[in-house]
Amino acid sequence: MENEVNVQNKIFGKTFFWMFLGLLGSAIIAWYTYSSGLFVDIILGGYFNTLLILELVAVLVFSFLFRKLPPVAVGILYFVYAMLNGVTLSTIFVVFELSSIIYLFIISAFVFVALGFLGYRTNQDLSSWRPYITVFLIAGILLSVINVFILKSPGFDLVIDWLILALFCGVTIYDINKIKLLQEEPNIDQEKIHIYCAMNLYLDFINIFLRILSIFGKRRN
Repeated sequence: MENEVNVQNKIFGKTFFWMFLGLLGSAIIAWYTYSSGLFVDIILGGYFNTLLILELVAVLVFSFLFRKLPPVAVGILYFVYAMLNGVTLSTIFVVFELSSIIYLFIISAFVFVALGFLGYRTNQDLSSWRPYITVFLIAGILLSVINVFILKSPGFDLVIDWLILALFCGVTIYDINKIKLLQEEPNIDQEKIHIYCAMNLYLDFINIFLRILSIFGKRRN
């Protein structure tokens, strides 16, 4: 029992360290892209959508080839995604005031920690949540696409923000809970399991932050 707890603590420690590095890298790249004016060239040059596609490709490759890739390749892929995401995140500095971004980032961190604590302290296996999470995630994406291209309703966009925020709050609890069970799963390389977990938590935090920013953020005039 004590050995199992030590293994869990080791995985959690490495996971949060890698998550922190990914977030730090994204923040640095985002600020540099904005402050240097590089984001203007990216948007005017039509590269923004290309970056979004590259991000999606990186996530898909990470998800489907995680078990086959060596630890070094998994780590590189994680940071490539974090850096690409940093470039696209630079646009938040254009839309929102800096003080609002910093304040809501801190709020998001507190929310994430609280959710993580719930997931960690929950002894029940939450694997049964997976089908519901998948369904609601697909529904959220479809509703977002419909609103962007058809409805174009700011009010409906706010509803979607709240729904996706609630979804990722649940996903965070689920992912933290899942980390406790992963060391027991066969055929997972223990040298890279923390990178897989870090990627999941990184995505959870970013989505929570962006939704909170979208709902409560103070926009520039």
